[in-house]
Amino acid sequence: MNTPSLATPSPIKFSRMLFLALAGACLPLSLAPFDWWWLGVLAMAALVAGLDRSSAKHSFFLGWIFGSASFLTGVSWVYIAIHDFGATPAYLAIPMTAIFCIFLGVVPALFCYAYSRWVRDGRGGRILGFAAIWVLCEWLRGWIFTGFPWLYLGYSQLHTPLSGWSPVVGVYGLSFWVALSGAALAQFLIAPNKNKLSSAVPLLACALLFGQGYLLKQTEWTQAKDVAPLRIGAVQSNISQEKKWAYTQYWATLELYDQASEKLWADADLVIWPEAAIPALYHNAQSFFDYIAERAAANDSALITGVPTRFDENMYNSAMVISGGEGIYHKQRLVPFGEYVPLGQYIHGLLKIFDLPLSSFSRGGAEQSHLAVKGWQLAPSICYEIAYPDLIAQSALGSDVLFTISNDAWFGHSIGPDQHMQMAQMRALENGRELIRVTSTGITALVDHHGNIRSRVPSFTETALRGEVHAREGSTPFTRYGSTPIILLCFALILAARIWPRQSPRPS
Repeated sequence: MNTPSLATPSPIKFSRMLFLALAGACLPLSLAPFDWWWLGVLAMAALVAGLDRSSAKHSFFLGWIFGSASFLTGVSWVYIAIHDFGATPAYLAIPMTAIFCIFLGVVPALFCYAYSRWVRDGRGGRILGFAAIWVLCEWLRGWIFTGFPWLYLGYSQLHTPLSGWSPVVGVYGLSFWVALSGAALAQFLIAPNKNKLSSAVPLLACALLFGQGYLLKQTEWTQAKDVAPLRIGAVQSNISQEKKWAYTQYWATLELYDQASEKLWADADLVIWPEAAIPALYHNAQSFFDYIAERAAANDSALITGVPTRFDENMYNSAMVISGGEGIYHKQRLVPFGEYVPLGQYIHGLLKIFDLPLSSFSRGGAEQSHLAVKGWQLAPSICYEIAYPDLIAQSALGSDVLFTISNDAWFGHSIGPDQHMQMAQMRALENGRELIRVTSTGITALVDHHGNIRSRVPSFTETALRGEVHAREGSTPFTRYGSTPIILLCFALILAARIWPRQSPRPS
């Protein structure tokens, strides 16, 4: 079934490097806001074809080109945070953004090296081994150096029939299918005519998995609880990042949230403010919060807000119930250079981006309770954390609804907020829970348990979202077991590709 690789590696030609750079640059177009999901499959097919007959060393370099192009296209919005809001001059911000993306490209480079060196020429290695190593590299990127779980292939399938598999295998399982389909397509295209029929079998298997996803989409893994829906009022303040921490804007910010909430108290069971809504530590603004709590209680409403907190010598990025319930959640996954500075004692003061307001947060503990509001259990996450599948799955157990707050103003007018929203939708689908998402500039939305946006308000407008969420009980397979099954499967497939005899000598 597999096409033998020639023993002599071909030299790296400029045309091949350009081909893989273009393929890598196209990969993010399969994700939000473009959602051309099929480009993810084609990008993987191009990578397999581009690595054909390349030595492991050449494959590392080609993978670096592919990966760097993907991140330069897909996450170049970090320039906005560095330049526009980090006050870094363009002549420094541009190379810093490029270095960041090129550094991230090392992970796909390692993937390509491992694929060409160890599994490509084993039986099943070109297809199953390729998909397995790709998923393991995505998984690795999700936790190494605190993790950067962006541009996962599986997100491209959020709106396709394959998404029916999400509550079973999660986003990594969907990434496996995309990589598998790309590898199968590449093998079919490069196979000699006499092997075309047998090479079509893996493609057919991928198509069957795709179709099975449609049937799984009809499955209700969780059930609606027999309770009245919770009426939500979410404040989107639209305070720009450059004004947010300006002292001259402090009292205007308090007035904005006070007036916006005043319009919501009567009709909302729960009012929510976004991440770090009030630009001050909780104890420094406690008199304001006491006043707001009285306003909420007078209307029998509850309030949750994002707010920085301090306990002893530790400072946290927190979500706190101010009225109508109890609980406080401290963010566990912090953003490097935004919420903490690696080697901060050495680089503080070098650039303004290393001295942003409240850039010395501590990590919250792994075992934290849900936020309790009016008898509901809300599974909280803050900003970046919604991108971590297993973190949200652990929190979803025993919850009624998922809840996340964010400050996506850092992304500016870029594709970043759409990518972030897509991840939140996937978390709702994986766990069979409705999701509340409240941000300062957008996207503020309510998501159903199938991962579809049920209601949202326009981004970059000062407004409020009104709607209802419904409690659900039970758990999906992914909520119970997380990514462990698919990761173990990938390790097993790689081991099998190593044990099975090779098709032909490997390029040196």
